[in-house]
Amino acid sequence: MENKLNDKVIFITGGANGIGKSIVTAFCKENADVFFCDINDEEGKQLCNDLKDYKCTFIKTDVSDKDQLENAITSVLNQKADIDILINNAGVSWFGSILDISVEKFEKVLDTNLRPVFITAKILASHKAKSKIGKKYGRIINMASTRYLMSEPDSEAYAASKGGIVSLTHALANSLSKYNITVNCISPGWIDTGHYGELRPVDHQQHPSNRVGVPEDIARMCIFLCQPENNFINGQNIVIDGGMTKKMIYEE
Repeated sequence: MENKLNDKVIFITGGANGIGKSIVTAFCKENADVFFCDINDEEGKQLCNDLKDYKCTFIKTDVSDKDQLENAITSVLNQKADIDILINNAGVSWFGSILDISVEKFEKVLDTNLRPVFITAKILASHKAKSKIGKKYGRIINMASTRYLMSEPDSEAYAASKGGIVSLTHALANSLSKYNITVNCISPGWIDTGHYGELRPVDHQQHPSNRVGVPEDIARMCIFLCQPENNFINGQNIVIDGGMTKKMIYEE
């Protein structure tokens, strides 16, 4: 079977662990040319070492630092002349009472989760406009959350950032259509990133799919969206949550 992602150049933010690690690994196994950034230097280098048989490059980056993020994505463009796939996965999930969280911490969450989506898309669009490459393929996938439409107390900063990503996604889908780039986002539900064996039966059973999610569930959707023939999926928010947001829940 033809590997349609072979040698596609991909840039992934927040790729050193959790969902990002699974995405990096999945695209490496598709023989893509993978560049990923993360603030965690040790884990980023370890992942690259684990994937040494593939095309995998790590760039230490704090995505909340505008200059660092711009330098990271620009370095990939300078090396490869273009980026085919951009996945904005980096994020933090700080929670706290609105009485205690500072404006500065609220802004930090947005600077980490939301602002990089705009920065990376802007740089990629600017590159396409200047280079006039004219390729018929491009993908941006942004990582949102089911919290874009449902909340619990003390989650204002995180909810705002993820809701912003969903809205920014459909705006970008329209703005970047001239460059043949589709823009979609994924909203994961409960995705366990390292303690699956410690989960209780009720944790799994409350999901209509009868299990808590794993990072590979998200990585597989990224691979699907990046297949060249799937360019009619555009501007969408794809919820991957085992059915939880479609379940009516009331206390008995």
